[in-house]
Amino acid sequence: MEYEVLADMYEILESTSSKIKKTEILADLLSKTPTEMLPKVVLLSQGTVFPKFTGLELGIATQMMIKAISKATGFSTKDVEEKFKKTGDLGLVAEECVKYRKQTTLFKKRLTVAQIFQKLQQLPYITGEGSQEKKLNLIAELLVSAKPKEARYIVRTILGELRIGIAEGILRDAIVEAFLFKKGMHKEEKEKLIQIVDYAWNILSDFSEIALIAKEKGVEGLRKIKVQIGKPIQVMLGLAAKNIEEVVKKFGKVIAQYKYDGARCQIHKKGNKIWIFTRRLENVTSQFPDIVEICQKGLKADECIVEGEALGIDRKTGNPLPFQILSQRIHRKYDIEKMVKEIPVQVNLFDIVYLNGKMLFDKPLIEREKILKKVVKIFPGKLQLAKEIISDNVKELEKFYHEALNAKQEGLMLKIPTSPYIFGRHVEGMYKIKPIMETLDLVIVGATWGTGARAKWLSSYILACRDPDTGKFLTCGMMGTGLTEEQFQMMTERLKELIISEKGREVKIKPKIVVEIAYQEIQKSPHYDSGFALRFPRLVRIREDKGPDEADTIKRLEELFKSQGWRG
Repeated sequence: MEYEVLADMYEILESTSSKIKKTEILADLLSKTPTEMLPKVVLLSQGTVFPKFTGLELGIATQMMIKAISKATGFSTKDVEEKFKKTGDLGLVAEECVKYRKQTTLFKKRLTVAQIFQKLQQLPYITGEGSQEKKLNLIAELLVSAKPKEARYIVRTILGELRIGIAEGILRDAIVEAFLFKKGMHKEEKEKLIQIVDYAWNILSDFSEIALIAKEKGVEGLRKIKVQIGKPIQVMLGLAAKNIEEVVKKFGKVIAQYKYDGARCQIHKKGNKIWIFTRRLENVTSQFPDIVEICQKGLKADECIVEGEALGIDRKTGNPLPFQILSQRIHRKYDIEKMVKEIPVQVNLFDIVYLNGKMLFDKPLIEREKILKKVVKIFPGKLQLAKEIISDNVKELEKFYHEALNAKQEGLMLKIPTSPYIFGRHVEGMYKIKPIMETLDLVIVGATWGTGARAKWLSSYILACRDPDTGKFLTCGMMGTGLTEEQFQMMTERLKELIISEKGREVKIKPKIVVEIAYQEIQKSPHYDSGFALRFPRLVRIREDKGPDEADTIKRLEELFKSQGWRG
């Protein structure tokens, strides 16, 4: 299968705003894709060559890509940089440079999907002495053989910026249309098919495998999908509640657990092998050898999947550390043993969803908790069960809530005892009780260089929410307060690596860093893409545990705006 076919489809999708039309275009491509190529095409359509949970990234920075384009086309790096400043899109720069390349190659081979996929998968494994030059040469070789349009999308894929608007919902619906939906079926039947693919996604977290099963084995194959130890499931998430009384009034008795100021972790065990995943499904097993060791000792099962919260502990006082300290360990690739000693962790388990070949999702929480207690051997301060009470007494629950706050935790999780495990979305089986006003998790998409004492820092940040239908980010405010000098310095260092383009003091940023933002109120505003503006936004914390695809949506902004009692 030639890569040009994929590039043509990308271009059509990029120019199409309709979600329905995008689904039709993608479904048509998938239905015509040879079976052996289907997983590769699905991953490439998501702008990647690895499922997220593998933890593998291509890791190519802007400057290396500029050099690769220069090497492949004969344009100087200065020329490439100038073009980049004008467009803010190295994909378009590569397309133009290839079109008007200053050096030609005889007998160019046509690029295939398999070739692109194989070459890109090599990038994370090129390490050691001379690795940067080898990576540069690999990319340049692809661009030498590429047609202009192909170059655009090769570069964007490598940089993780495909920009064709294929959100998970569109891919899910396209798989349904390509392989499951038949002419003459009713709308209700289609909805059931979507639910079946949704279920498969929640279990496998890998559309490339799901598409293959849908094509080869159909609905029955998808229904038979089982949990695979080592592949994370989509985690259950809680809704925000106004207060404890509201939840108790609706549901009666609840299981109240500490909402720890830590990192959500999904722990898989098979024999003596342990996997650890974040709520974003990132594999962080190598970063937490201490959790691996304690779970090998403390999980009394041959196979299981448990969930909990990893909490950083001050090694001198034994008191909990804020998440911002623990987050230093999440993306650490070196000095891991040193970090284990400096920031020890305590794992507080609160759920079990799989045990020795049996999926437990349909069992009520109260039963899953009983099973969890039998599986876990407690190691106080290292591996334990989340602190909880079961009650329908509001005063008792409020007392427990204040205990959690006094223990430096975020608040409480109120869980319905009869609730099954509901994957991958904020659901009514679980509620968050926190003391602060409802915050928003937003993505930084732009920034401005400061003036005077702040001239060396990117000190004002453009914030954006997410459109779940298109995958685009819609601006909703600018934030420049709530940071210390150290945080401004740290944020500048991180954002500099993500700069897409610069114009004067203003820079455009690749949407990667998620921040939790407090604000005074939400106002309507024509100045931002979302139609809303945050009044007096301030930084609460950087959400190291969240990716841009988990940022709050435009719908969430609309809900919060309406809840303020505004009209118009």
